[in-house]
Amino acid sequence: MDAQIQQQTRNKMDKAFSVLREDFGTVKTGKANPQLVENIVISAYNGTARLKVLELATIHVQDHQTIVITPFDSSVLRDLEKGISDSQMGLGIAVDGTNIRVSIPPLTQERREEFVKLIHKKAENGKIMIRQVRQEFNEEVGKAKKDGEISEDDEKRMEKEIQKITDEFIAKIDEASKAKEQELMTV
Repeated sequence: MDAQIQQQTRNKMDKAFSVLREDFGTVKTGKANPQLVENIVISAYNGTARLKVLELATIHVQDHQTIVITPFDSSVLRDLEKGISDSQMGLGIAVDGTNIRVSIPPLTQERREEFVKLIHKKAENGKIMIRQVRQEFNEEVGKAKKDGEISEDDEKRMEKEIQKITDEFIAKIDEASKAKEQELMTV
């Protein structure tokens, strides 16, 4: 049971950490990144379908300031253009034949500081998710002790292992947060 609980704890915390890393990817750093546009929802085909940009087109980075979006079906070109414009992300959009060029404007110092605060908030939410997983598995261990499946010593040892895994993921979150903050503050 001990190894199983540890593995389940690690797996669940890993999923929470993955969600946080994806969330960090949506924060603009002034550098072109496909994650900035791939999840924007577009009303396509005369409003009959609501799809994400990544479901409608290929996305690639041309240079550090430009993303090029090439629709799979040229009939959705204008829908993509409108949807990205409507997203109010402050991106420059230009239709270039069969492609959409999205230019990423440089960030002001004030905007960078706002994004750093947002990163800190997202990191704290990630830590809360990790702590919830810890609580869930500690409760499971407590229940196993109460039901007589494990001894009190086993309970204490398992709780220490769960805490060790928790500390490991909290450190990963701090590291990812610092890296994203550094990326944001680099001009």
